[in-house]
Amino acid sequence: MKQTIKKALTLLSVYYAYMLEYRSELILWVLSGSLPIILMGVWIQAAQGGKFGFTAVEFARYFFAVFLIRQITVVWVIYDFEKEVVEGKLSPRLLQPLDPGFHHLFTHVAERFARMPFVFILIGLFFLLYPQAFWMPSLANLLLFVLAAILAFSLRFLIQYTFAMFAFWTERATAIENVWFFFFLFLSGMIAPLDVFPEAVRNVVMFTPFPYLINFPASILVGLPVDLTRGFLSIVGWLLVFLGANRLLWRAGLKRYSGMGA
Repeated sequence: MKQTIKKALTLLSVYYAYMLEYRSELILWVLSGSLPIILMGVWIQAAQGGKFGFTAVEFARYFFAVFLIRQITVVWVIYDFEKEVVEGKLSPRLLQPLDPGFHHLFTHVAERFARMPFVFILIGLFFLLYPQAFWMPSLANLLLFVLAAILAFSLRFLIQYTFAMFAFWTERATAIENVWFFFFLFLSGMIAPLDVFPEAVRNVVMFTPFPYLINFPASILVGLPVDLTRGFLSIVGWLLVFLGANRLLWRAGLKRYSGMGA
């Protein structure tokens, strides 16, 4: 156990130092995730002339939470993994006594630590410009949000890493992610809270992994009513599904990768 912790801390420190070399890019990455802030303005205006069950302030708080959870759960592993497979750079990783997935995982975790100072600056600026939306979540909601955010990141990473396995069969595995992202954009709660969806649509969407990546943790943070038991069990269930699929595709893909002589 001590050796495992030591390896994990070493990887984290190495990739954190690597991420600090790209501070200017980190700022751009943070700003690229500001779509929820733009949508917040749209929905605030809509709330003033329509009946959506949300006030303008509630929309502002929700989309602030969406912005925050997006900063925590952004993932790009499929692009790096596809490049490693296509260019044959995966081979040296296979010689190491560590699953290559851990390198990608710790890269993402280190990037979160490097990203957070810029995120906090934007959070302060947001509440400075729109003080009406300021609120303090309860300690219970805050802790549950942290847990939901960690699980949401884990699920988002595992889903994309599973799609990345198709790079063993095609040079454009990222096309799968692009199709998936289209549904993710509309069904995760990023474009609009799922509470404004028709009930029939919402009931169907809740059986997919999409709501638990954005809407579920965001709703917890702002205090919207959510089924905590169903939410957390659904995340764990989808994690197990994609973990199983990932390991099956990894084993099958490695045989093909070796056969190709990459």
